[in-house]
Amino acid sequence: MKSLADTPVTTLKGVGAKVAEKLKKLGLVTLQDVIFHLPARYEDRTRIYPMVDLHAYLHVSIQGEIMSADIQYGKRRMLLVKVSDGSGSVTLRFFHFSAGQTKSLAIGNIIRAFGEVRTGKANFEMMHPEYKIVDDPENTSLEESLTPVYPTTEGVRQLTLRSLTEQALKQLDKGALLELLPNGLYEQQVSLTDALHIVHRPPPDTVIEDLIEGRHPAQKRLVIEELLAHHLSMLKVRSQSNSEPGIAVPIDEPLKQKFLASLPYQPTGAQARVVSEIEQDMQHAQPMMRLIQGDVGSGKTLVAAGQYPALYL
Repeated sequence: MKSLADTPVTTLKGVGAKVAEKLKKLGLVTLQDVIFHLPARYEDRTRIYPMVDLHAYLHVSIQGEIMSADIQYGKRRMLLVKVSDGSGSVTLRFFHFSAGQTKSLAIGNIIRAFGEVRTGKANFEMMHPEYKIVDDPENTSLEESLTPVYPTTEGVRQLTLRSLTEQALKQLDKGALLELLPNGLYEQQVSLTDALHIVHRPPPDTVIEDLIEGRHPAQKRLVIEELLAHHLSMLKVRSQSNSEPGIAVPIDEPLKQKFLASLPYQPTGAQARVVSEIEQDMQHAQPMMRLIQGDVGSGKTLVAAGQYPALYL
């Protein structure tokens, strides 16, 4: 079976040359690119949130009775609609609205709204939420999974990215991606395939706060995968570097001691340790790969100067 990394995005339904060019701006060239193009956030349209459980920055659905609907005049005309479900209240704020809209948002009507929760002066608010008037409050037809919102670019809609990831997930189920981590590596380990399914299409029982804060086991699995790949690539670079020929530089101990004696202070233990490690590297016939890192005033210049006599003899 052809791997996801070798399968171009043009094999997906709806991706022609023009769409492929736009996707390329997002770095999406193969199906593997698509499957690892992860959501930036989620919208929870799977359930109605009690207003008492809301907190700022959630993207959720609420439902309640319209308690008031008032037009306020000031710098900007706005329509404020107060909605309550008995456990709390939320104000829906509209800056652009029509007479028909105002008429439909009548006191006593039941409204279902979706949007981002923000902190207002008196209670939580939603700015220009998607909404509809509910004729049958018992009708609770909702989405089956959290709705992912992907990083995008001009000309690429969220619906397009959701369709592409849906198709890529079906290819993933056919075993087109290798599982590299052994089972039992850590607690609550999730397979790579399951992790990608959960991150792209979180089921309704997923704790959205865990996803928002990056604490979900599926996200942990992907983080470990990325860290492992990074460390393996660094080891490969180090191995290639060690195979390159270098020049061993002998340490002139008398000159080093003369330099240290000229200082008005004694080097710290950390400085002496780093100098010793660098001297060991310099005496090997392989290129040195080392970064001196420290706060301002921690003595990096002294460590570098300590190697100067040996390098320029």
